[in-house]
Amino acid sequence: MSQQLDPREQVAALLLRLVNPLTRWLISAGMPTGAPNVLLTVRGRRSGKPRTVPVGVLELDGRRFVQASYGQGGWGANLRAAGEATITSGDRRESVQARELAPEEAGPILKRVLEPFHRSRLLRALFGPSARPPAMVLRRIHLRVDDTIGEYVAEARRQPLFELLPAGGGG
Repeated sequence: MSQQLDPREQVAALLLRLVNPLTRWLISAGMPTGAPNVLLTVRGRRSGKPRTVPVGVLELDGRRFVQASYGQGGWGANLRAAGEATITSGDRRESVQARELAPEEAGPILKRVLEPFHRSRLLRALFGPSARPPAMVLRRIHLRVDDTIGEYVAEARRQPLFELLPAGGGG
């Protein structure tokens, strides 16, 4: 299921890897990062070791979501395999179950999260026909790239969306 990233996505993924240690430290210290970020700890699908990454949490109608940015690998693949994780923000830790949403279910959620914001043709031109910033980034800067439900479904195919549910709470 390996998918080649667009060169723009490769650069963005590299920048995230460089910034993640600082973001991880800020979140663990309980300092503001300018976004609703948490630390997501999930067991590695091959190593079995806990892996921790900073992620942005999207909230909609009392539900929480995380989007596996820049493809199907990394923490998204680990979360898919484990089905559970721990989220941490400062001193607060919570065990969660993760449910990957089908693209047809995730697309309308992404559209609702971003529809209040202005569509940026410039940003879309810069990113090209298939590369997209994560929904959390777009929400933070109050922009959207896509308009149609089909575009959001296609985005959810490239960058899967997971719903975070309280552990033992079911879905």
